[in-house]
This record gives sequence, C-alpha cells and structure tokens, in this order.
Amino acid sequence: MGTTLLIDWTRCEGRGLCAELLPEVLTTDDWGYPLSIREDRSLEVPPRARRYAEEAIRECPRLALRLLDS
Repeated sequence: MGTTLLIDWTRCEGRGLCAELLPEVLTTDDWGYPLSIREDRSLEVPPRARRYAEEAIRECPRLALRLLDS
C-alpha cells in the first residue's frame, strides 16, 4: 500500500511551504511551485514522511494538497 501526494494545481499559488515541510518528496521551481524530487516525477510519500505530508496538507494556505492511499 502506497501513499501519493496530490496537488490541486487550480488552487496552488506557489508559496512553497509544502516543499519546506516535505523535502523528502518536494522541491520548488523558480516561482515557488512544488516539484517532485524524483526523476520519474512521482509524488509518492515514504511511510517515514507521512506525518510531514499531513502537516503540509494542514498548513497549505490554499488547501491544494491531499493524500491518496492506494
């Protein structure tokens, strides 16, 4: 069972807080929008980083993030 971070691009304003809270998954582009750190661009959240992903979701000012468990 894996966990994927989903980003609602219609809500995201590129503030970059999620990348600060979740550096195991995200970095930012030049404008502050989140990017995957992985070559395949997946947004899978390792189990050890789940609590940070949940914090990023709570702290996102635009409510642009959610987790999908598969």
